[in-house]
Amino acid sequence: MRRVLVGLTLSAALAAPAFAALKQGDAAPDFQAPAALAGKEFTFSLKEALKKGPVVVYFYPSAFTKGCNLQAHTFAINQEKFSAAKASIIGVSLDKIETLKEFSADPEYCGGKIPVASDRDGKIAKSFDIKVMDARPGFKNTRGQEIDHGFAERTTFIVTPDGKIAATVGGPGVSPADNVQQALEAVQRIAGGKPAA
Repeated sequence: MRRVLVGLTLSAALAAPAFAALKQGDAAPDFQAPAALAGKEFTFSLKEALKKGPVVVYFYPSAFTKGCNLQAHTFAINQEKFSAAKASIIGVSLDKIETLKEFSADPEYCGGKIPVASDRDGKIAKSFDIKVMDARPGFKNTRGQEIDHGFAERTTFIVTPDGKIAATVGGPGVSPADNVQQALEAVQRIAGGKPAA
């Protein structure tokens, strides 16, 4: 029960009355960041990833928290569907890379299927016009560790190879699982030659 309460407290603290983020048709800011996949560190480049197809860039508050655990797991179990639509995925948070190495390898969450990138100062999130909240003393993750970083608002962008945002998913009422489902539907529409809407 304690873990659930921690997760709910974090979600409640991140709830915002207004949702602001880059929208469909906007240019996606290019970025590079230290990232991890299956516990191994590498440098993620949006520009390079876009050469292979659409990229799902999903921002989330913190690794090892209730909603983010669920979202990462849902992306992981649907990874093959995203790949079938020629889309790749990158998660972005303000976690340190050491934490993300563990998160990326954990079979309960990213499971070695989803890479996650570290945006320690929140600059990448802010470049996408996402709200970033300061660290809150006393907040702990589902492992009982205090969270020592700020939180990006949960928002997902589908970026097409031309560097444009085809869809933005987020805002109040969009659960972590719904966030993944809507992103999947968007890339499938793109793969089918239809507007992401």
